[in-house]
Amino acid sequence: MLRITLQPQWRIGQEDGLALDANTLLGLLAAVQGAGSIAQAGRELGLSYRHAWGLLQQAEQLFGQPLLVRGQGRGSALTELGEKLIWADARIGARLQPLLESLASELEGELGRVQRRQRAVPRLHASHGFAVAALREQLAARQVPVELRYRSSLEAVAALAQGDCELAGFHLPLGEFESAAARRYLPWLKRDQHLLVQLAVRTQGLFVAKGNPLGLRSLRDLTRRGLRFVNRPEGSGTRVLTDLLLQREDIAPRAVTGYDNTELTHAAVAAYVASGMADVGIGVQTAAHRFGLDFIPLLKERYFFALPADALDRAELRPVLTVLRSPAFRARVAALKGYEAADTGRVMAVGDALPSP
Repeated sequence: MLRITLQPQWRIGQEDGLALDANTLLGLLAAVQGAGSIAQAGRELGLSYRHAWGLLQQAEQLFGQPLLVRGQGRGSALTELGEKLIWADARIGARLQPLLESLASELEGELGRVQRRQRAVPRLHASHGFAVAALREQLAARQVPVELRYRSSLEAVAALAQGDCELAGFHLPLGEFESAAARRYLPWLKRDQHLLVQLAVRTQGLFVAKGNPLGLRSLRDLTRRGLRFVNRPEGSGTRVLTDLLLQREDIAPRAVTGYDNTELTHAAVAAYVASGMADVGIGVQTAAHRFGLDFIPLLKERYFFALPADALDRAELRPVLTVLRSPAFRARVAALKGYEAADTGRVMAVGDALPSP
């Protein structure tokens, strides 16, 4: 099966032509941050000490200031500039990777159709999530082709209703907000035309800096003077959840500094908070865990794939459903921080899964 990978590429240089091997530099800085040693970082990346040291000297010459603080017998640590470069790279990766994965998947499908002269690859449109990414990995490992496009939950179910995809990912909060959130999707999901298969239950909450230095405890703290919030885009399921939470607390969006400042994914929100550009955001626990943030749980939600009612009889969809319902995939989902997989792969009717309008 054809696989294509697209990655962001840094270019750092000056007008006079002096340029860096920027991606290697960023990898080296991240390795030094973890190892506390240039020599150890170089070994981890397969670089000689001379090469690593030379690259750092070239970078410091270009930036005009040091990237590392080197102490006698105490190893090496990043300067503020070095840390800023690391966090910038993390934010870029978190922001762009879903888009690049979608583009790569579309390109795989287009080239595959030319090779096969036919289209029999299921199309999956879904809001970005860690379990969705895990599913793509499992499908690739079993050489099950799928075209993946990351879109908002509402865009995904609309695409399914319009025949533009065969699987549509969306999520609904459990509890008091379930009916209000479900009303957004029910116009597109028909009881006689669609089925649902549960992907996971996951926990959404507040992302705050490690150790919670500002002492944040609840959503009411978002109105605190000087507190900087980072939001999700309009149309995303988490943005809908955020608005419902604010309405419950009688908090006007204009009272939240940063309400209009948005990032595309949970990981991008976490990277934004971890880099110090915001004090708090809302997203799934997995993202907070991966970026070393503290997490304040707010509620749980179910993530579903909606699919045509005859999906179990479609030859092109059966391999996807087999993977989705497999013990190996269930274990993979259960290993994600903040995810539950007891009902992963369970197929159900729309009316049995969603509250009536």
